[in-house]
Amino acid sequence: MLATIGVESVTALFDQIPATLQLNRPLDLPPALCELELEQFVQKQAENNLGRHHVCFLGGGVYDHFIPAAVDAIAGRSEFYTAYTPYQAEASQGSLQAFFEYQTLICQLTGMDVSNASLYEGGTAVSEAVFMAMRCTRRHSRIVILGSVHPDYRQVVETYLQRLQCELVTIDTPGGTADLATVEAAVNDQTACLVIQQPNFFGCLEQAEQLVDIAHQAGALAIVSFDPISLGALKRPGDIGADIAVAEGQSLGIPMQYGGPFLGIMTCRQKFVRQMPGRLIGQTVDREGRDCFVLNLQAREQHIRREKATSNICTNQGLLAVRATVYLSLLGPQGLQQVADLSCGKAHYAANRLCEVDGIDLAFDRPFFKEFTLTCRDGAQAVVNRARESGFDIGPACVRAGASADDKLLVVAVTESRRREEIDALVAILES
Repeated sequence: MLATIGVESVTALFDQIPATLQLNRPLDLPPALCELELEQFVQKQAENNLGRHHVCFLGGGVYDHFIPAAVDAIAGRSEFYTAYTPYQAEASQGSLQAFFEYQTLICQLTGMDVSNASLYEGGTAVSEAVFMAMRCTRRHSRIVILGSVHPDYRQVVETYLQRLQCELVTIDTPGGTADLATVEAAVNDQTACLVIQQPNFFGCLEQAEQLVDIAHQAGALAIVSFDPISLGALKRPGDIGADIAVAEGQSLGIPMQYGGPFLGIMTCRQKFVRQMPGRLIGQTVDREGRDCFVLNLQAREQHIRREKATSNICTNQGLLAVRATVYLSLLGPQGLQQVADLSCGKAHYAANRLCEVDGIDLAFDRPFFKEFTLTCRDGAQAVVNRARESGFDIGPACVRAGASADDKLLVVAVTESRRREEIDALVAILES
C-alpha cells in the first residue's frame, strides 16, 4: 500500500499530523469494563440526549435482568428469526437441534428428566401442569393451590377449570408463606395436585420440600413454579421431589418488552412424559446411520382427533426458547450462580436500606431471594407514584396485582443490573 501511494514508511505517512495529536504515547484510559458495566455507562451518557431514564425495580414475574449482546446477535439470525414450525424434520434439522439443546439445558437446570420445547408463558404453563396432573392421577375433582402463587397464574387456572366439575382450593398465606398444617388439612385423597411457587409472588421462600412431601403423602402430584435465575442459588425442583416443574422463562435473555411474548417452561418426571403437552424433540438416526432430530410422541397435539389429544397447545415460543438456549450457554453454571448471588445480595442490601425510610418496613419475616414485599404506612401506590416522579419504577402494589387486599403491601425486585448508587438514590428520594 505504501509503495502504491509513493510513501517510504508509516512514520512518513503520518508526518502531516501534529506530534501532539499522534497516538505515540501511553493513553490515559480508564480501567476496562465488562459488558454489563459498559452498557450502563453508555446508557448513562445517552441520558444527556434522551432525557431521564427510568431505573427498574419492578417485580411480579417480569424482571430487568442483563442480556448479553450475543443473545440478540445469534437469535436474530434469519434461520432462527424467520423459522416456521418444524413439521418437516428433514427440512428443519437446525431448528430441531436448537430446541433439543434447549430441552437438555432446561433438564440440567431443573434436575428433572424431561423438558418440552415449549409453552406460551408462566401462567398457561401452570394451568397445563394442573391438567397434566389430573390425567396422571386420574383425579379430576380437586386442585389445591397456594395463595402465594402469582395471582395471574391463579386466575388462569381458575379460567381453565371453570367449565369443569373440579374444585379449586386456594390456601391463604397471610404470613407471606403457607402454613404446613393448613396445607396438610386441605390436601386429601381426591386432590390431583398441590401447586407451589418458589420463590413465591411476595418473594418469600416456601418450605418447599415439606410441601412436596404433603402432596405425595396424599397421592397427589407436586407442581413447582420456579424462578430460573434462583436455581443458581436454591435447590432445583428435581432435588426437592417435584413431579412437574414449570416457569416463566423471561429472565433467561428475554427483554421485558411490554409484558410479552415470553416463554413457558415445562419439565416432568420420565414416567409422566406421555401426558406432557407441547412439543418434544428427540434424537435418532436416519437410514444411513447419521444423527438427526425429530418430533416425538406427536399424539399429544393436533396430529390426531381433538378429543384424543393430550393437549390442544400445538405451537410454542421457539424463537424465545432459542434466546434462553443462547443465554444459558453463554453463562454456564458459574455465570448463572454469579447472577443469582448478585441479585440476592443486592436485594438484601436494598431491603435493608429501604427499611431505613420512615414508614417503610419488611412485610414478612421470611427468607427471600431477589424480590421482597414492603409494608408502606402511607399506602403502596403513594410510594410507587413518588418514585416514578423521580425516575424509578417500583412495584407492583399487591392490591393492584390482585395478590392481597392490603393496600400497604408493595413488591420490589432487585436484579444484578442494579447498581448500589441507584439503590441509594431511590432511598434518598423516598426519605425526602
